[in-house]
This record gives sequence, structure tokens and C-alpha cells, in this order.
Amino acid sequence: MAAPTSSDERLLTPGEVASLFRVDPKTVTRWASAGRIGSIRTPGGHRRFRESEVRSLLADLTSEATLPVAHG
Repeated sequence: MAAPTSSDERLLTPGEVASLFRVDPKTVTRWASAGRIGSIRTPGGHRRFRESEVRSLLADLTSEATLPVAHG
């Protein structure tokens, strides 16, 4: 059974997540299969992603990408 979500939590489709990360939707599905991002299954078997978790991961990756590189 899927984990309960709060009523105000928006769920995103793989396509919506893919557009945020600028990757293919299949990549998002692979991330979910590998456990890199949590997903919820709809009764029809489709994956949905919690917007808060997606945005948190995106923020983490963005901050890592913008960290200054130490030269030395």
C-alpha cells in the first residue's frame, strides 16, 4: 500500500519531474527504481513523485553544481 500523502501535497508525473531536471522521463523512472528518488504508485501502476521531495532533491543538486571548485 502506498504511503499516505497530505492533502495539499502535489504529485508530479515522470514527465513533469523530467522537465525540472532537464532529463528524459525514462531517466526519472530509472532513478525511482534505483531508489534515488521516492515514488508512489497509482492504482493503475503509474509512478507519481512528491513535489516537495523533487524540489528538495533539485535544490541539493543545484547547490552541489554551483559549489566553487577548490584548486590547489
